[in-house]
Amino acid sequence: MSRSQRIGILGGTFDPVHIGHLFIAEAARDAYQLDRVLFIPTGDPPHKKASRLAPGRDRINMLQAALRDNPAFQADDMEITREGTTYTIDSLRELKSRYPEDFLYFIIGGDTLLELKTWKDFGEVAGFCSFIAYQRPGYRKEEMIREALHLAEVYHADIHFAEGPNLEISSKYIRHRLVRNQTIRYLVPETVEKYIKEHHLYKGERDHARS
Repeated sequence: MSRSQRIGILGGTFDPVHIGHLFIAEAARDAYQLDRVLFIPTGDPPHKKASRLAPGRDRINMLQAALRDNPAFQADDMEITREGTTYTIDSLRELKSRYPEDFLYFIIGGDTLLELKTWKDFGEVAGFCSFIAYQRPGYRKEEMIREALHLAEVYHADIHFAEGPNLEISSKYIRHRLVRNQTIRYLVPETVEKYIKEHHLYKGERDHARS
């Protein structure tokens, strides 16, 4: 009988995926001995205009290119193939039905920890998974700890922390550089940079770069 696995989940637009995403996932995997991490690009997220996102197929292809050398990292297209607005609770229900015996760990940034209780059906979300919050040095540490304790008391949320360096990299910043024909070398994996160039992504989309 196979043992239960510890599966990390990292969601986001990944528009495009960059080294910050990869390091946060690796820090969580290493700190909590996760067997694998699923990267799930959003489909039609409630907080962003989907029309401004690169096509879902391009975002999943970039993820697959970025992750191909790490057997513990996998891209999952469940949200980009789902019709309608995408909510975390829907993905967790699907994952729990897919992996009923495994333990799910949702990987989030410190900013997101402070917004968790605003998520749709958060009480149910907290019942499906634990959380690993990436903690940057000195970033609102006491506030994050207080919020984690509050969520544990009110929603029985299981929240852990993984520490790492302050990685001030964003997909928005990368798009900003691309529309100005500036280098993104070392901000994204080489395979992702190659894919962006070959498929002419983000070129001339100045409104997209501001989103």
